[in-house]
Amino acid sequence: MNIIAERLEAGSVGHVFPGATSTPALSHMAMAMLLRRMKSDITVHGFRSTFRDWASETTGFSHEVCEMALAHTIANKAEAAYRRGDLFDKRRKLMEAWAGYCSTPKSGKVVALRQG
Repeated sequence: MNIIAERLEAGSVGHVFPGATSTPALSHMAMAMLLRRMKSDITVHGFRSTFRDWASETTGFSHEVCEMALAHTIANKAEAAYRRGDLFDKRRKLMEAWAGYCSTPKSGKVVALRQG
């Protein structure tokens, strides 16, 4: 909440992480460029895939909530026409669960998959 309060004070209404240019939102390439500058083998798709696997395998959130959290579009035009809600409260609860999962220290030994 402190981050949001700071962003509001800075005049960033509507975006927690505003873009660096005149557009108010981060570019769709912002995270990919960050990972590239970090010289990492990690991909944005990998982050998204990890989230989706976690949500499917360890939570009871519906397929629709998980897909909407990833901003996936609905391929079926009839289904898309009838789904007009944003599932905001359910997505918020999903993101809170994800934040809890990501911020909980794991016990055990970490083993490197690749030798650098």
